Amino acid sequence: MIATTNHNSSGINLSMPSKQMNRISFEGIDDAGWKAKLKLPPQDKRIKTSDVTSTKGNDFEEFCLKRELLMGIFEKGWEKPSPIQEASIPIALSGKDILARAKNGTGKTGAYSIPVLEQVDPKLDVIQALVIVPTRELALQTSQICIELAKHLDIRVMVTTGGTNLKDDILRIYQRVHVIIATPGRILDLLDKSIAKVDHCRILVLDEADKLLSQDFKGMLDHIISRLPSERQILLYSATFPLTVKQFMDKHLRSPYEINLMEELTLKGVTQYYAFVQEKQKVHCLNTLFSKLQINQSIIFCNSTQRVELLAKKITDLGYCCYYIHAKMAQAHRNRVFHDFRKGSCRNLVCSDLFTRGIDVQAVNVVINFDFPKMAETYLHRIGRSGRFGHLGIAINLITYDDRFALHRIEQELGTEIKPIPKVIDPRLYVARPEDVDISEEMELSK
Repeated sequence: MIATTNHNSSGINLSMPSKQMNRISFEGIDDAGWKAKLKLPPQDKRIKTSDVTSTKGNDFEEFCLKRELLMGIFEKGWEKPSPIQEASIPIALSGKDILARAKNGTGKTGAYSIPVLEQVDPKLDVIQALVIVPTRELALQTSQICIELAKHLDIRVMVTTGGTNLKDDILRIYQRVHVIIATPGRILDLLDKSIAKVDHCRILVLDEADKLLSQDFKGMLDHIISRLPSERQILLYSATFPLTVKQFMDKHLRSPYEINLMEELTLKGVTQYYAFVQEKQKVHCLNTLFSKLQINQSIIFCNSTQRVELLAKKITDLGYCCYYIHAKMAQAHRNRVFHDFRKGSCRNLVCSDLFTRGIDVQAVNVVINFDFPKMAETYLHRIGRSGRFGHLGIAINLITYDDRFALHRIEQELGTEIKPIPKVIDPRLYVARPEDVDISEEMELSK
């Protein structure tokens, strides 16, 4: 039976002022046209791969989310849920623990932040959700996304990381805070000082869980979880799941719902090449790439902080705009570089593996491994900085004689193909709008 509602018997005082009446009409009764009132960003018309388009066809409205949250989602420019969001959001809303594997850049942050914000009660002035991430830059990025999604909700989101003034965090946390995004060391510090009270925190999210469960953070998550109430929900997301994740799952998760969207490991939109060079030829090769490629923004990876700074200086000497970032820099400096690069103030960024975890800069269409990594997992996270959210990008690896075995092993472990760089690279493989590209301007790249 379908129930019908008589508006005159709905309990609304028909004599109330017209302004208040209009507010109730907009929020509760007359749903027609509410989306038309939103301030939507320009539509993203770039080509997207099946990494984000291969969905069941759900809409965000089908998840029964608060109207105010839907407004934030659409004003963020998110039109339809990606596969990981489609699989994860309804399960998270049901209260179950989740163990989710999905590729870098396919919408994992939205997959957990949407159900977290939906379940927070803004009337309760307590910490209700805790999101743990491994790096300070990822914490800043995640908090910005949550703040933008919650712009129409009365929910206070706070970010706290190492390298910042603890006193400032203490002052902020004593105000009304519902959701905290943090790195492990800083939140532990706040917990041990009894400043962050998590007695009512019933949702814990672990993003980039494989890194959080590595030796770098040994034992920290166990300590954090011991402070949470026994009735809690744990949402665990990562692209790779080593043995440590399995052990953690068996210890702390309760009949978790498992999501695995990793039939293949590398992003479909990222074309991978290698150029065989001598060490002394690398800078010259990089200069050639800069002059020939149609770079929107690029990230160039080195294997040490010392080489990051040296390479950044050489690139600047060649006349190109270049920033650099690594873990030994002062936090304020790191924040400024990260913010300015995301804003598009500079085209090229040289960095260490600090920048491989979850960092989402949509404009990056070229990743260059100036130094080839030793581990397949590192390679996977590095090239995942290009081709974000199903868009196109290229990854170019400068390979020396000593790297040849690592190249072959990483290809085998990831089940991917890294091709020799051709003399002609089709711009349609990595330039955002192929209809604007004149194929006659294809680039000649020396092997």
